[in-house]
Amino acid sequence: MDIAEALRWHDSRLDHETATTSIAAGRIAGLSLVGMRELMSLLGDPQQDIPVIHITGTNGKGTVAAMVTSLLQASGLTVGTYTSPHLRRVNERISRNGSEISDLDLAEVLSGIAAVEPLLAVQPSWFEVITAAAFRYFAEAPVDVAVIEVGLLGRLDATNVADAAVAVVTSIQGDHTDFAPGWELAVAGEKAGIIKAQSIAVIGEVDPDLAEVFVAEGPESLVRLGVDFAAVDDQVAIGGHLVDLQGVFGRYEQLFLPLHGAHQVANASLAVAAVESFFGTALDAELVAEGFASLKLPGRFEVLRYGPLVVVDGAHNADALRASARTLEDEFAPAGTRIIVLGLLAGRDPDRSVAAVSELRPDLILCCSLDGSRGVSAAVLAAACAKRGIAHETVGDPASAVARALALAAEEDVVLITGSFRMFEPAQTVVLSFDSQN
Repeated sequence: MDIAEALRWHDSRLDHETATTSIAAGRIAGLSLVGMRELMSLLGDPQQDIPVIHITGTNGKGTVAAMVTSLLQASGLTVGTYTSPHLRRVNERISRNGSEISDLDLAEVLSGIAAVEPLLAVQPSWFEVITAAAFRYFAEAPVDVAVIEVGLLGRLDATNVADAAVAVVTSIQGDHTDFAPGWELAVAGEKAGIIKAQSIAVIGEVDPDLAEVFVAEGPESLVRLGVDFAAVDDQVAIGGHLVDLQGVFGRYEQLFLPLHGAHQVANASLAVAAVESFFGTALDAELVAEGFASLKLPGRFEVLRYGPLVVVDGAHNADALRASARTLEDEFAPAGTRIIVLGLLAGRDPDRSVAAVSELRPDLILCCSLDGSRGVSAAVLAAACAKRGIAHETVGDPASAVARALALAAEEDVVLITGSFRMFEPAQTVVLSFDSQN
């Protein structure tokens, strides 16, 4: 198959990322690893050929994956990285030393999976296929280590066919849950499922009362943010933060982190601890500085332009939206009108989301609808704004909403585009067009 044929075949598989699923406190109905294990066996279990750093968590897992990748590369390793979602095209999910998989290589690995599919008892899902493709590509490339971001929760996620050398849990917060009593314990239990007997567990911002959930998985060892490693100094700097980190084995001072938000400092601490745990020793301080300095994270509190300030952030749940609002307030202190462009995928709570972004004290929220039936309607978002007495407008699609925001914003104003990573592409496209005409 060529790339067009391979992608058509892939896209015909059930996509749990777009399907409506039943969510209990800590588990999504219908997920199982039986089919994924069968598929990987037919492919020769390539996931067993590579050491894996496996990363889960409600928020921050994609950022930590990028940081870990950068630190490993700076240390001289060839690194395969698997993340989700993609911003523009599926190739972004699979990369080797920061370069996304080529169309030729993606077509080849997808064709190999299509060839064994008739031998399976059950057709694999879209996510199972792309996960299998990543493992096969990394084994054949080859790479020295694979950094694997969980798609959903952990225990029953397709990525969990790998046995992690290092298992990272970034945070336990409210996402992929119905908030029924005991949801935190249930979610923690699902995320703890990536921890294996031989794993070193690296635990981030998690309620201490949940610690035993991770210990119960029986890791080789376990280290915790704030106990075994931490950020010991954090100063806001132009373009990011200047931080001192105490790792599990070493101390790293005056590191420039080219990212906005205090939460990114915690993510940096996790990344250093994960890489230290992988090597079993302190890291070269100069290489740590080099690894962080080269970080680029599209769609994660990314400044698209100044005058007016336009920021796009893929924050997709209440905790992440709150962090985004606080970052804008604390690090930019906008003096002008504050405009938010908000779009949410189905399953997100509009009331919680609007409450979170209201911490920015917006003058106007432009409500838009994402992907038709897949998104929360603009009208529902508008109703959530009305409940809180926030000025708002309904503007059909993200591109139109971003264009409306730019038309309204003066040079001293700020526009925050947020609610989903699916806001990134229309935001970037409209802003580039706006800049070319002004």
